[in-house]
Amino acid sequence: MGPKYKVNPMPEQISAEKIARYSGVEVAMVGHFRDRGFVHRAIQPILRKPGTVVGTAVTVAIPSDDSTMLHYAIKQLRPGDFLMIDRLGDDRHAPIGGGTGQMLKLRGAAGVVIDGPCTDPDEILELDLPCWSRGFSHITTRVYNRGGAMNVPVSVGNTPVMPGDVVIADATGVIVLPPDEADEVCDHALFRQARYNEFIAKVRAGEVMPQSAAQKYVEEELNNATR
Repeated sequence: MGPKYKVNPMPEQISAEKIARYSGVEVAMVGHFRDRGFVHRAIQPILRKPGTVVGTAVTVAIPSDDSTMLHYAIKQLRPGDFLMIDRLGDDRHAPIGGGTGQMLKLRGAAGVVIDGPCTDPDEILELDLPCWSRGFSHITTRVYNRGGAMNVPVSVGNTPVMPGDVVIADATGVIVLPPDEADEVCDHALFRQARYNEFIAKVRAGEVMPQSAAQKYVEEELNNATR
């Protein structure tokens, strides 16, 4: 039988320069060209305002109705950390609510993603705490001293999360990127966003657009069918 608690060192944080750049990325734009790293869409945001939130993944795994390790972990957070909570299969108990949300804000957390429900959504909104969860619950976790782990590999929304990963989240959902892939992914997303904005500007200006690939494929098939 192993130790009840496991706590690894805090991961290296993403630089302020990279956070500023990644904050211009729309998660759905990454979904146009990448399949990996997306947290399951059942994990939805509680948001007061639109925009992208970026932070460094700090992971926590807590069992069933116990949140002892969560309370310990919150005290270790640094400004810019994104708390990623693996509930180890529990979908009944809410580990985050008004009280823990206030603690996260005081620590300067970028946000929190829960693979399970939260509670006190109105208070979370009042706190302006970026939070993503699997809905809400009126039953909460408690400090029972049953164990848990911090800064270990976890699964959140069927997605592997490592301490130090780049977490990018907005109204459409959450994506987790390894630090050595984040620059390339985000640069490509920003390039595509700029190209899309140019396309929309031309459409609004009434310019004639070139034939799309989809239109070409369908028309070629229709022409072949009539021969």
